Amino acid sequence: MHRRMPNYLRYSIIIAAGSLLFFPLLGHVHLFDWDEINFAECAREMIVSKDYLRAQIDFMPFWEKPPLFIWMQVLAMKIFGVGAYAARFPNALIGVTTLATLFYAGKRVMNEKMASWWVLLYAATWLPHFYFKSGIIDPTFNFFIFLSFFQVHLTGFATRKKLHAILAGLFLGLAVLIKGPVAILVALLAFVVYVIVNRGLNYLKGIYLLLIATFALLPVLLWLGTAVIHYGADYGSWFLKEFLSYQVRLFSTEDADHGGPFYYHFIVLLLGCFPASIFLFQYNRKRVSHNAHTHDFTRWMWILFWVVLILFSIVKTKIVHYSSLCYFPLTYLGALQLYHLGNDSAQLKKGIRVLLLSIGSLLAVVITLLPVVGLNKERLTPYIQDPFAVGNLQANVSWSYTECGWGIIYLIGIWVAAAMIRKDFRKGMIVLCLLQVMIIQVTVLHFTPKIEAYSQGAAIDYFKRFEGKDVYVQPLGYKSYANLFYTQKTAATDSNYYTYKLDSKGSQKEPIPNEAWLIGGKTDKPVYFISKIQDSAKYAKLPELIVTGSSNGFVFYKKK
Repeated sequence: MHRRMPNYLRYSIIIAAGSLLFFPLLGHVHLFDWDEINFAECAREMIVSKDYLRAQIDFMPFWEKPPLFIWMQVLAMKIFGVGAYAARFPNALIGVTTLATLFYAGKRVMNEKMASWWVLLYAATWLPHFYFKSGIIDPTFNFFIFLSFFQVHLTGFATRKKLHAILAGLFLGLAVLIKGPVAILVALLAFVVYVIVNRGLNYLKGIYLLLIATFALLPVLLWLGTAVIHYGADYGSWFLKEFLSYQVRLFSTEDADHGGPFYYHFIVLLLGCFPASIFLFQYNRKRVSHNAHTHDFTRWMWILFWVVLILFSIVKTKIVHYSSLCYFPLTYLGALQLYHLGNDSAQLKKGIRVLLLSIGSLLAVVITLLPVVGLNKERLTPYIQDPFAVGNLQANVSWSYTECGWGIIYLIGIWVAAAMIRKDFRKGMIVLCLLQVMIIQVTVLHFTPKIEAYSQGAAIDYFKRFEGKDVYVQPLGYKSYANLFYTQKTAATDSNYYTYKLDSKGSQKEPIPNEAWLIGGKTDKPVYFISKIQDSAKYAKLPELIVTGSSNGFVFYKKK
């Protein structure tokens, strides 16, 4: 007789596997500008200044994000030291927790088999896996948002309904304390759509909604109230004004040249969430019937998926991780189809096989061509019009044709898995998922450092020369946080260091380094600069600056 595995053993296996996937070698590559270094620098400055209530950048107030994720990085830096590993550790921890949570949620909503598919599919999907190895804010934010939606669902299907409503509010409030009011916006939009689809509130009684709203406000009020007590009422009103103004700009304008077409995130999710994304096309509403518990949660996941996808398709700023909240519903819906394909009489659609082979082969070809491009970059540069990109390609990165083997292994594996899926769906999918996990690890650990060497390696090396030295190091013509983090900059002591940039309406003041003073003024420290090669002619003509060198698209200067 088959003996059922105890729950504690299942969770132990998931946690152990997740730990092996996410914790090792987090710091093997530098943090990437902007987002990773932005939050890591906020955490570093909290430690340096011992001011833990408010975030700072360049030791000036930073209003773009609340501080919860930064606090998590501070704790990690206290344990592991200031560096890339500590900056990425919170997301790795959330990654392990996420896999265990998915098994718990899938088991409660449906059964253990479906929960196992969900865990395996999430770990085997490109972007969800990749971002747990990053230091950006979104994986942790998404986790708390998902927990909030899950708890809302449980208010209708669990016994302790008020407790679940309280938890839903608390998790939503923690999400707000990580990223801001976008959490409230997503929750409200999803709630409105849910009410419309159900033609009423269903189980969402007024008392539950009141509890959710109350406890969603609690974390933010506790933090902001403490900050107001410490810094005064002016700080609270100032922060809210600047923070909300920034959110409006982010939604209505293209921030940092990150624009794109309406369908941008559709393509990102289709390719970046392979293979989970292709199984959304397997969905057949008429074929499968679920119990009320599964049906309601599935409805919530579809609503969350479309609300996030459409919302951030409308938003002017287009960045890959803006649609990352879709990863939870997308992988759930994909896992639901895997469950039916592996346990019911459902048949895999022919179009899904075509997508599996097409997208998988495309990704395999890209991985195969990376070493080819690296070894033949001189042949490509005449066709590239961007001088900075040409300069980046001059980086001394070691490649060999044998590295193409990873892409070839991936290509063969995709076709073998597709063939196995036709004969035995369950075994074929397990092979595909294990192949995915392996190739994602290879890409992150082997190829990412090489790509980083091209994109920012020369700049990071330049900044690290000045680590711990009492100097100013300032980018010219472009924005960066790397000069702050990798020089371990301390607070400026001269009041002339900062100037204020007005927004398009001439009202908002943003403190920025005073470039004119750093170049031409009487500074209290030696000053060094860096620019991109396309701007070098302008800065090299300035009589106050001496060009000291250049590397891979970057030019370095010293003030006379």
